[in-house]
Amino acid sequence: MNRRMACTAAALEIRTMSNKVRWFARITLKYVVGGVVVIALGSCTSENAEDDAFASGGTTAVPGTGGDGTTNTGGAATGGVFTGGSSTAGLATGGRETGGSSSGGAVAGGAATGGAAGTGADAGASGWAGAAGGAGGAPHDVYEPPPVRRTKIPLDTDWRFLRSDASDANDTGFDDSSWKTVSVPHTWNAMDGQDGGNDYYRGIGWYRRHFVLPADAAGKRVYIQFDGGSIVTDVWVNGTSLGQHRGGFARFRFDATAALNTGADNVVAVRIDNSLVADVPPISGDFTVFGGLYRSVSLLVTDRVHIDTQDFASSGVYLETTNVSEASADLRARVRVKNDEPGAQDVTVSTIVVRPDGGVEARLTASGTVGSGATEELVATTTLPNPHLWDGLTDPFVYSAYVELAVQGEVRDWLVEPLGFRSYAVDPEEGFLLNGRYVDLHGVNRHQDRLDMGWAITEREHDEDMALIREVGANIIRLSHYQQSKYFHELADQTGMVLWTEIPLINEITHSNEHTANARQQLQELIRQNFNHPSILFWGIGNEQRTDDSATNTLLGDLADLAAVEDPGRLSTYAHCCAPDTGGLPSHSNLVGYNTYFGWYDNFGTYDQFGDWADALHAARPTWRIGIGEYGAGAALSQHQIPPMQPEPYGSFHPEEWQSLIHDEQWRQMNTRRYLWAKIVWCMFDFASDGRSEGETAGRNDKGLVSYDRQTRKDAFFFYKASWTATPTVHIASRRYTNRTTATVVVTVYSNADQVTLRVNGTTVGTELGTNHTFEWASVPLCMGSNTLEASATIGGVDTTDTVTLTRI
Repeated sequence: MNRRMACTAAALEIRTMSNKVRWFARITLKYVVGGVVVIALGSCTSENAEDDAFASGGTTAVPGTGGDGTTNTGGAATGGVFTGGSSTAGLATGGRETGGSSSGGAVAGGAATGGAAGTGADAGASGWAGAAGGAGGAPHDVYEPPPVRRTKIPLDTDWRFLRSDASDANDTGFDDSSWKTVSVPHTWNAMDGQDGGNDYYRGIGWYRRHFVLPADAAGKRVYIQFDGGSIVTDVWVNGTSLGQHRGGFARFRFDATAALNTGADNVVAVRIDNSLVADVPPISGDFTVFGGLYRSVSLLVTDRVHIDTQDFASSGVYLETTNVSEASADLRARVRVKNDEPGAQDVTVSTIVVRPDGGVEARLTASGTVGSGATEELVATTTLPNPHLWDGLTDPFVYSAYVELAVQGEVRDWLVEPLGFRSYAVDPEEGFLLNGRYVDLHGVNRHQDRLDMGWAITEREHDEDMALIREVGANIIRLSHYQQSKYFHELADQTGMVLWTEIPLINEITHSNEHTANARQQLQELIRQNFNHPSILFWGIGNEQRTDDSATNTLLGDLADLAAVEDPGRLSTYAHCCAPDTGGLPSHSNLVGYNTYFGWYDNFGTYDQFGDWADALHAARPTWRIGIGEYGAGAALSQHQIPPMQPEPYGSFHPEEWQSLIHDEQWRQMNTRRYLWAKIVWCMFDFASDGRSEGETAGRNDKGLVSYDRQTRKDAFFFYKASWTATPTVHIASRRYTNRTTATVVVTVYSNADQVTLRVNGTTVGTELGTNHTFEWASVPLCMGSNTLEASATIGGVDTTDTVTLTRI
């Protein structure tokens, strides 16, 4: 649902993203989101829902595909969530809401008609006396959500903000009338963090907001939730300190129950500091560290007996899938239950696996007694016959797991989590295998910032980014170098994009127990908050540590061990650079991705040396599972050179043609080496790095395939679109190099056609057979003045043409 909803009385059809069950709710200053009542306070006009529901009318259309620098046809989300378009007209043909996959419909009527047979299985975990098992879903057993018991109250609007420190600003009676009024997501570095000079504000900012807590919250538990605050956040409610969160990228919650006044005015005060902190990674990094409340803020109201909200701000539900095949899959549901009643409570937890058509696939139940003030974990297991597999871009099938917590038969709390069944492996020789078959994992790195917005982006920007990533043909995204939004993870689940997500342990560490503890905390937050996303296959424990010493190796080893304990079902990885290739640093994680810049940074060598380097590394460490975490080159849209010469990477001249050459040549070498489990471009989008001064724009890392404002796809983007997709593609490169001084020019075209014909001013120059999706005419004559170049091909029966105008002067 478009989160920017007017708070008016209406009857709306609400669908949950995960299972598309429809129900009607009377909206009177509130609406239903994934099993949570969302109440709007004051002048609420926005809600960035954690619990994921979408109105049947669709979301805001955003650009998805199209030519160079153009607005697309179709958009990413029209007439429902991703119901319009394919890679040429949006995110998903058939649509996520209607059961479609990326082409034509992944869910036609559900995975099965019968559901899973019950196993009546084992006793639950630690201290539980109840049985745990599953009862099969009947062919026409359609799931109906229980009455809503959780309430989510958005607090995104009407904040007062001050970009400096202020004594006593945490006091209830503090006068903030002179402060600026803002809404979150918000950052104070949107402009100074992108303009170069490495002088952007890193310091303290304050936020304050008044609100009235509804009277029906009396007797319940109330938590204040921050989806992202950078970097160190202190929170007070009505002058009472709730605590401090140290880390800039994970969700965090505080229990505000005791500090709040029900039915009366309350004030929340937030102090955020984005200064460098020695014990909170990242200590350094090649990107701007934006400050502020850059994701949504809300109150979460629950029953006093509820699914745990404070296990590293996770859902409290962990869905473990093992022994997955087309024939069967084992499911283990671990649910943490918190009892804030004065006495012990007998509880039953039910996990209902629901297909996208609303049919019940399986039910798992477990019962037990939870003592007053205690938190216990309840475990249930079952085996599903013939599960519908999550199969990446081919078939991104996602079940919904509805988890209901009942006391004496009455449901007191419930929520929904995504569930996908898939098996995968990485072999040192055979590369990446998904559900038993080889898949060439190729894709992009993604930073989350935007021009003039910093990190304070909305779902619209996430949708647009995913549409562009799908258009280029990627099937893996490395979320560099930190935990990114829950919403973007959901997009990956639903579109079939594989994710490598990681913590911001970048470049260097502080040799202290506090730093180690915070790195562990950020890894636990990352894993527990994102545990149930089927798209996530790899947990990243760090990036490019520059010192191969005992302390760094000890920390990386500890983090790799922690990842294995937290989630035995996934693989850990590490992005390695700038230290010996076969040293200690890349030896701790299950996998390693090497960050290589052949042909860009001098210490790597020339671009044609990549293949020999990779083969030598593979021969030296034949049991290591090695991939490429980064490769690429900078490109300024206004700078050109034919033939291109290797530029100074830190200099002011970054010709676009050199970037294209690097990607063409390196992909040619990577594509033949199956043992590379992943090949990931640095990077998808230009991004802010305020300390840089190079290319055409200060404060910019310009290695993106797409410009910082997402308006222009660089030539290298179309090289990959031709190499990675079946979408008919013909693209004349160097199109921004419009003024030419020579009588003849070299013309390069990227296409996935067998042959391409070039015409100049209507006269045929020739037809070429391409190599590596690259077609070249070495000496094309130009007349004085304007010249129209037209490249054309027939691809899959579709006539495809691209036209540019060059001027000879």
